[in-house]
Parts: sequence; structure tokens; C-alpha cells
Amino acid sequence: MFYRDAGVNLDKASRVVEIVKNFSREVGGFGGIFDISGILKNFEEPVLVTSTDGVGTKIKLAVEANYLDPIGIDLVAMCVNDILTLGALPLFFLDYYATGKIDEKTFSEVIKGIKKGLEISGGILLGGETAELPGMIDVDIFDVAGFVVGIVEKKNMPDKGSIREGDTILGLPSSGLHSNGFSLVREVIRKAGINIFEDPGNGPLYLELLKPTRIYVPEIKKLLGMEIKGMAHITGGGLVENVERVIPENMRAEIDWSSWEVPWIFRKIQEWGDVPEDEMRRVFNMGIGYALITSRPEEIMEVVPEFKVIGRVSRK
Repeated sequence: MFYRDAGVNLDKASRVVEIVKNFSREVGGFGGIFDISGILKNFEEPVLVTSTDGVGTKIKLAVEANYLDPIGIDLVAMCVNDILTLGALPLFFLDYYATGKIDEKTFSEVIKGIKKGLEISGGILLGGETAELPGMIDVDIFDVAGFVVGIVEKKNMPDKGSIREGDTILGLPSSGLHSNGFSLVREVIRKAGINIFEDPGNGPLYLELLKPTRIYVPEIKKLLGMEIKGMAHITGGGLVENVERVIPENMRAEIDWSSWEVPWIFRKIQEWGDVPEDEMRRVFNMGIGYALITSRPEEIMEVVPEFKVIGRVSRK
């Protein structure tokens, strides 16, 4: 008996390693290599920031639609947007890809997406792990996780303790659903009998559902060093819960829900599934993917005009 008889193909595994090498600059024999000495010279008090995340059940919808282009971008976005809330810019990224049976085309599309995401956000793909797990994961499905390490000058990190009542909450638009709430999305679509390949007027529905998560590094990078008291990546929990994670416990995020137009896809999901408004706001970003707290909103909006005033900080 050979290893392949148990479901693991070593020849495919070797080819997968070559695919990664084509997209990665610094893969070593058994570990990634990253020379940080030159970078540290540009910092007075450098702080490393890390995060790990995944894409969730959005992958299942992407597999059903046979549209995997966004998944690698989603993976990078979910990680780099998190460290960005501390002012950190990516240095390097690693991925973990697990499947029941390696499909080189699928794997290559995901890695290409990761490379696209890193081109937007900066940093390099330093390596990762590809696991073929027959008997644990179905042969036609996969899961991915990402790991990012970034760096920030300590003085540029947001100061939660400086947040005061009346500070302004600014928001940047999302590209759509991003990578949260897809278990609900898929269930709504299933129960309502929605065909994801039909065109509701803006192209096939699956293209809207699977739009890649927006990466906010290019915009926030311009603001580092300005007065930023707190930042939040709007993921599971929605606007209120994610903003309140970065403000003092005796304060609350007072969101003006009428200050922006909620994209149509959220209203369609709400309609198809008869989802209560409060539940929509807790599960989805509702059109705002990133939030920032400051007492000088005009200065921030002068640099990044796309920001909208979406609320203020108030006392509980």
C-alpha cells in the first residue's frame, strides 16, 4: 500500500509547494525568512502586531458558484484590517490551506488571490502549510486561515484612554458583505429558493455576494501620525459592538443609521429571510466596513474624503 492509497498524494503536495514558491519571495527550506534589521532603523519604538483569521462559510458559497477569485483577497483583508486598527502595516503573511483532496487549480486561484491582497496592503507571502486531510474534510471542500505580522511606531497607536464624550465616529464604506454572516446568507438563500446565478439587474447574484472584502490599508496609511483615538474593523457583531470594543467601558457608540445609504444587497437578504433590523445590524457591516474615532474629523476627511460622519461617542 502507498500513501496515495490512503488519500494523500505526495506528488501533488510537491507541486503545490512549487506554486507557493512562485508567489513567495522568501520561502526557506523549513521556514520563512524575513530580514527585519533594515526596517527597524526607521522606528524609534517599534511594536509588532499579529492577527489570524479565516473566511468562514463564504468559501462554501464560492465553491458552489465556482468563483474562487475573491477568497485569497478576503483572507488577507480579514487579517490586515484587524492589525490596521492598531496602526500596524503588514510585514509578512502566512496561510494554512486544508482540504480532503488537493486540487491544484483551486489552490492556485486562492494563492493568486492572496498575492492580490498583499499587493494592495503591502507585505509579502512568506510561506504557509497545505494539508491534505482525507477522512476529515470532504474532497470537494477546503478551508483557509491566514496569519499576518505587522509593525507600528508606538506613538502612532490609537490611545483608547484619550477618547472623550462627543468625539466623532467616522466610517469608510464596505465593498459589500465582506466575509461575515455567510451562514445566515446561505440559509436565507436556501429557504427562499434564490438562484445565485440569476441576474437581479446588476449581474449574476453570486458576483455581488462574493465581492472581496475591502482592504483599508491604502486609506489609513495616509492618516498615521494624525489624531486617531480608536479604529475598528467592522466584522461579526456589526458597527456598534466592534466600535465599542475600542472605546472606554463607560461610553457607547451612538450610530446615526441614516447617515449613509445601506447597499441593496443587505436589504434583499433582509427581505428574503425576514431578518429583523437589529439582527441585520449585529450580523453584517450594513455598508460601513471600517470606523475611526477622532475629535478632528475635518482633518481626517480632508486627507481621505471618502470618510463619512456616522455617529459620536456618548456616555452610557
